[in-house]
Amino acid sequence: MEKEAKKLVPLRFHKQIYVFRKKVSERMLTKKLWNHAIELKKRFILRKEKVYLLSREEREEVCKFIEEQLKKGYIRLLKSLQIVPVFFVKKKDEKKYMV
Repeated sequence: MEKEAKKLVPLRFHKQIYVFRKKVSERMLTKKLWNHAIELKKRFILRKEKVYLLSREEREEVCKFIEEQLKKGYIRLLKSLQIVPVFFVKKKDEKKYMV
């Protein structure tokens, strides 16, 4: 696969081609000093977002995505009670993509 990538990627970027390896892409970057929790102001008011019903397949896809990202360490469970809606958008190829 790396040989194929070298054909597609301009020569000046070959030193960074390793970042596209599957193993490298599935690990979290090392923790930096500037990583920190986001503290909300005391006057912050939680907003109830509108609930969009998902099909069974969409719910399964969201759950699978969350599990994979937690396992890789890309995301962590939050202390915050604020929620964010998930949407599926139909593209020209008729597939739905999560946004």
